[in-house]
Amino acid sequence: MRHFDLSPLYRSTVGFDRLFSMMDQLANVDNGGSSYPPYNIERTGENAYRITMAVAGFGQKDLHIEVKENTLTIRGEKVAEEGKERGEVLYRGIAERSFERRFQLADHVEVRGAELENGLLHVDLVRQIPEALKPRTIEISTGGRTAKVIDQKAA
Repeated sequence: MRHFDLSPLYRSTVGFDRLFSMMDQLANVDNGGSSYPPYNIERTGENAYRITMAVAGFGQKDLHIEVKENTLTIRGEKVAEEGKERGEVLYRGIAERSFERRFQLADHVEVRGAELENGLLHVDLVRQIPEALKPRTIEISTGGRTAKVIDQKAA
């Protein structure tokens, strides 16, 4: 297993301690954990991300997506279709077992939508930074100004 040293990233970023701690935990997990179904996480824009999960054999009614308290949960459970006859399976290479994947979302990350296409589930995420948290420019005044007196009462 590969080990990645994330300590240089700690020095150049502020406020991402939780993210790096989670990445350290994931890197240190033994291979006993389930890797089914496989997935990709990609950046599609400055504040946009996409999780793509391979869910071959699962239909729209078999998949459930839920967001609760900064946790995205994707569950798949194959619903047995009654009355549908299936032939004898000689080899089963397409896994149809139930799964549950959880993703920790950073603050202000919202799920924008999900799409099932060609056996791939795409979940689009956007980071929406509130106006109060965005950087703003502060005007610097010069020392040559005189202070304005708004309301001065006679003593």
